[in-house]
Amino acid sequence: MDIVRSVTVAQPLEAVFAYLSDFTTTNEWDPGTVRTERVSGDGGLGSRYHNVSKFLGRETELDYLVIEHVPGERFALRGENATVVANDTMTFMRSHTPEGEGTTVTYHAAFEFKGVAKFIAPLLAPALKKLGDEAETGMHDALGRLGRGD
Repeated sequence: MDIVRSVTVAQPLEAVFAYLSDFTTTNEWDPGTVRTERVSGDGGLGSRYHNVSKFLGRETELDYLVIEHVPGERFALRGENATVVANDTMTFMRSHTPEGEGTTVTYHAAFEFKGVAKFIAPLLAPALKKLGDEAETGMHDALGRLGRGD
C-alpha cells in the first residue's frame, strides 16, 4: 500500500531539506505522530529514530533507520515493528511559485503489512488515504512557516 503526496512551497530547497530530514519534525507536521525522537546518529545516513503514532485510535511504535541521505535531493527511512514495514522517501526539487523561488517535496510512504495484518490491509486503505491527506496539509503549513518563527 502506497501513499504519494507532493507539496510546493515558496521556501528555499536547502531550508526545506534541512527541516524535513530532521525526522523529529514529524512532531510538528504529521498529525498522526504522537512523538518522534532521534535515538542515535546525527540525522544523516544510519541515524535511528523512534516514532509513536496514532492510527485508527491506537498507538503504534516504529523504529526507523535512515537508509538514504542525499542533501537537497533525497531522504529515505525504513521503519519496522511486528506488523508493518514502512518505507518513507522524500524527494526534493527546486521549483517556482508565484512568490518566487520554491521547493517541491514528493513524499512516498510504502507500507508492507506482516502476518495477520496482511489480510486486513485492504480495509485500511481509506484510513491511510486520510492520513496522507492530513500529512500533506500539515507539511504544507509547517513548511510555509519556515523562517517566520511561528
